[in-house]
Amino acid sequence: MISATNLFNDLVSKITEAGRSITGVTTISSINLETLCEYLLTGKGEATGIAIAREILGRYKHLDNEGKHAFFKTICDEFGSDQQKLEQAFSEWKAKGITAARQIHFASEPKSIELIRRLNRVKGATSQLVEMRAELLGFIKNDPELKPLDDDFKHLFSSWFNRGFLELRSISWSTSAEILERIIKYEAVHEIQGWDDLRRRVIEKDRRLYAYFHPAMNDEPLIFVEVALVDGIPPSIQPILAARREAIDPKSADTAAFYSISNCQPGLRGISFGNFMIKKAVMELQREFPAIKNFVTLSPIPGLHNWAEQEINTPSGLLGETQLDYLKKIITDNIQPGNKDEANLLREITAIYLVKARTPSGSIVDPVARFHLGNGACLKHIHANANSNQQGIWNAWGMMVNYDYKLQDIERNHEAFANNNEVIHSSDVQALIKKGHKNV
Repeated sequence: MISATNLFNDLVSKITEAGRSITGVTTISSINLETLCEYLLTGKGEATGIAIAREILGRYKHLDNEGKHAFFKTICDEFGSDQQKLEQAFSEWKAKGITAARQIHFASEPKSIELIRRLNRVKGATSQLVEMRAELLGFIKNDPELKPLDDDFKHLFSSWFNRGFLELRSISWSTSAEILERIIKYEAVHEIQGWDDLRRRVIEKDRRLYAYFHPAMNDEPLIFVEVALVDGIPPSIQPILAARREAIDPKSADTAAFYSISNCQPGLRGISFGNFMIKKAVMELQREFPAIKNFVTLSPIPGLHNWAEQEINTPSGLLGETQLDYLKKIITDNIQPGNKDEANLLREITAIYLVKARTPSGSIVDPVARFHLGNGACLKHIHANANSNQQGIWNAWGMMVNYDYKLQDIERNHEAFANNNEVIHSSDVQALIKKGHKNV
């Protein structure tokens, strides 16, 4: 049986023959991806390793969905921990005690982690690996056995994309067209209706747009936030997005409203840097506009409609008969509340949903609420008839929420949510909950 080292040396000779790269050697095309991955892990030479890694990434890119799924399956199943090394590390730990414990950590690391590291040596590979993980996440929906491989990606990305490497940039009309095009493409909350709409969002004196970038991903934004400088906490998105409006002097504004936060890279899901961005943006705004005292969001409630349907079909006991009857009406007609009483009723339902509704694991249901509360915000106000666009009406009948960011409270709020699933909320929201429970 030929050893991995001999196989690797044979491959090196083929690669280096006549000074040709791996892609220039016709016989290499017959070597399957699994074997190339083994070669990549076995080799010591950096130049040869980069050539092999480039070949692997190129081959992967041209696989169809079935081929990519098979590739992930192979890496997950065949590139795990070295059992022999792990057993040896345990034996040394038992013999030597705590001084040998670190060796268990190194021995237990699956080969797939080192494989991803070596693939990342190729110039531009970080973006490709982020895209690769996005595709992996798609396969996991139907094949949860791939989850350990995703854990490997997430472990590495958490280090590669920590806030020490991230750069916050202010996006303006003078920013490169390439980046501006990506901002239009990635906007996930309030669709940007072409260049004129984008221009209004970045050029008006009472508007700001900040984005995080990573040096290994060139001009690919990771996440961005759009900010409106306004007088008073905004109860509706329509005036902010209006094509015809009068810009105010930002020095007279008392509130910075974060009205849209968009994650740009699906492959970085679960890598948390949104909270760092908000804190950094708050500090930037405070430095530029000392008169601003309020830093709030104007956020959608994407999970409200689905939860309401579940409550109708399988009541949890959180809502009373009056509330359930009203939900049946607006679900059937898919309309916004028609008068003040209906608006207040829906505000009560929304408050109960955001604070009291829980998953089987005890977490709150709404994903946007989880994001902001996990970042240390306080649930401040709930507004009816606040969003008239089609998605806003479908998801939450036009309801929107202000989450309040106070720098002095962020850490305490975050700890309460992270440790106890406690939703820090205002007296206004508490009043809505109490009034709603009187109807239960």
